[in-house]
Amino acid sequence: MSTTSTKTEKVARAAGVRAATGSAGPGRGRKQGSKRGSMGVQNFAGWLFSTPFLVLFTVFMAFPIVATLLMSFTDFGLRNVTHPLEANFIGFENYTKLFSDEKFLKALFNTAYFVVVGVPLTILLGLVVAVLLNNGIDRARTFFRVGFYAPVVTSIVAVAVVWRFVLDPSDGLIAGLFSEVGLTAPDFLGDEKLAMPSLIAMAVWRNLGTVMVLFIAGLQAIPTEVREAAKLDGAGMWQEFRAITVPLLRPTLLYATVITTIGYLNVFEEPFVMTQGGPSDSTLTVSLDMYREGFNFFHMGYASAMAYVLFVVIMGITVLQLRLLKDNTK
Repeated sequence: MSTTSTKTEKVARAAGVRAATGSAGPGRGRKQGSKRGSMGVQNFAGWLFSTPFLVLFTVFMAFPIVATLLMSFTDFGLRNVTHPLEANFIGFENYTKLFSDEKFLKALFNTAYFVVVGVPLTILLGLVVAVLLNNGIDRARTFFRVGFYAPVVTSIVAVAVVWRFVLDPSDGLIAGLFSEVGLTAPDFLGDEKLAMPSLIAMAVWRNLGTVMVLFIAGLQAIPTEVREAAKLDGAGMWQEFRAITVPLLRPTLLYATVITTIGYLNVFEEPFVMTQGGPSDSTLTVSLDMYREGFNFFHMGYASAMAYVLFVVIMGITVLQLRLLKDNTK
């Protein structure tokens, strides 16, 4: 009896040790091994399918970004296109030169003006149009949506041709309206005071459709039960909009504001096509100035420094917007 009990205790202790150490029988080990093998095959297949994207991203995105950063610390110019390693390292000279460059400072001011005026107008008008199309207009709703969104998918060249005709001081549409009442139309694109507001008007008209679509999606996501409860409590149209619609639209407002601000900070096509930065650099933006320095004057190191200054500005403003607006979405 004692010998049998002793053997039983040894077997029990051995089983306990196997359980504590997580040891498994041969069958379980084979299952775990096969599972690890299948996961390895899946991981390999995932990397294999991702390889084309990774190669393209590295060659056309990651490498140019790093190369531009390195270039911003050199005097890279036209002579270095064929011999890039001969560019001289000049440290932060390009960056310090930027903030004593009157043209760049004016371009920075013009870009800030474009953003400060254009973003609120685009967001406000987009919200108004979205509310009207979602609630106020019953007939031909699809027609109006397509009409407001059409400029977004229209080529900037076509948009520029239309707006040049509209704003032409002699034969344009607005000039014709002025002549009907015996007045002379101003030169919208040739006047320093009117050129930038004219470009802002075109940008707002062109980007209104994007913001409108975002707000329509946000409005349709608001539960109808909430609106009905507010009406039962006696809330009017304005009270419902202020107390229910706007708070529930804050995530959409955050997204629309951020992407619109980033787009307007990078504004390039409007002044490039319409005014070439004139008159007297009144519509010169940072992106247009960067293009000129890099591809007209071939000061590529200097243009790279401009690009990274603009990048830092965009990152700073985006983080600020996320913090200010995200706190209100909680």
